[in-house]
Amino acid sequence: MTAPTPPSPNHGPSRSDPSYDPWGSAPRGKDPGEGGGGGAPAGREVLEAAVVAVAVAVLGVALGLLWLWLAPRVPLISDGTAVYLKDSEGEETVGADGTFVLLALGVGALSGATVFLARRRGGAGVVIGLAAGALAGSLLAWWLGVQLGPDQDVVARARVVGEGRVFDAPLELHAKGALLAWPLAALGVHLALTSLFGPRDPEPTHPLHPGWGPPPGGAEDRPGA
Repeated sequence: MTAPTPPSPNHGPSRSDPSYDPWGSAPRGKDPGEGGGGGAPAGREVLEAAVVAVAVAVLGVALGLLWLWLAPRVPLISDGTAVYLKDSEGEETVGADGTFVLLALGVGALSGATVFLARRRGGAGVVIGLAAGALAGSLLAWWLGVQLGPDQDVVARARVVGEGRVFDAPLELHAKGALLAWPLAALGVHLALTSLFGPRDPEPTHPLHPGWGPPPGGAEDRPGA
């Protein structure tokens, strides 16, 4: 009488075993995604988001300086008692907002393309960092342009220049929605480039473990095979 041969520890259950289920889930602890290193990818995503956000937000300095340089000035004049627009039908006020939007769209497209080229594999951290950095950069550009522009105290400025003298109004952004131009442009360009040139998901593999062999119904399982 011979003792039964124990199953090999290196292989899965035999197909002759009644409990064998080729479509069942893998045993607990065997999934490559499980284990003690689950926190590493999340930490890497957070770090990557922070790096991208800081790198993109720095471009806000360039946007603020360009806005200060290219935005049209709004001329004011004082009669000694009040300050008025020199040209009440002028479009300089709208032009300042439009200049910011156009510059922000250009910077957004540039930052979205640059981030894609630097982090072609993408990921949630890259997208979040790009959006957060673009919004922070817009706020930085707005603040910088206002601070470096004409004096915010219009009354004091009118007293300095004197009655009947023309001076520039403070640089202002009246349409606060313009702050979203950069994030929207950056995310739009990044999404388009990712869709066209980004890495593709791998083709689905056979659901069975390679060591288990073909699914039931093959030649090995046919009676008399």
